[in-house]
Amino acid sequence: MIHQESSAPVTSEYEQKWIEGLNNGNVSVADEVFQPDCVIHINGNPQRDLSLDNFKQMMAGLLVAFPDLNLTINDQFTSGEKVCTRWTAKGTNTGPFGEMQATGRGIEIEGLIIDHVVNGRVAKRWELWDQMAMMQQLGLV
Repeated sequence: MIHQESSAPVTSEYEQKWIEGLNNGNVSVADEVFQPDCVIHINGNPQRDLSLDNFKQMMAGLLVAFPDLNLTINDQFTSGEKVCTRWTAKGTNTGPFGEMQATGRGIEIEGLIIDHVVNGRVAKRWELWDQMAMMQQLGLV
């Protein structure tokens, strides 16, 4: 049996709110999307398990480095309380990125998120994204 899908992915309300917030430079929308005690696990991050406040600080720093950052959702699947999202991010590095100066280069990276969602808000998040591709595109490796 062949299943026809629409060209646009169906996106959960909470993820759409989060993506719109980030695309508009507003990390405080995280307070509406994530539960206050949410733990965000990011593979490859120096601090692997982040509190919501640490996550917001990290994302704010990313927006300083890439003020034109634009995220799009490519696919999203749900199973029970788990939501899996495949995304693409594009942006230009015009601000400092940690201790590194701006390169002026653009990036396009992909990532995956698995969220445990309770009562419409993220209780726990696991995130993977291609950090090596980003560093290569920035000319840092």
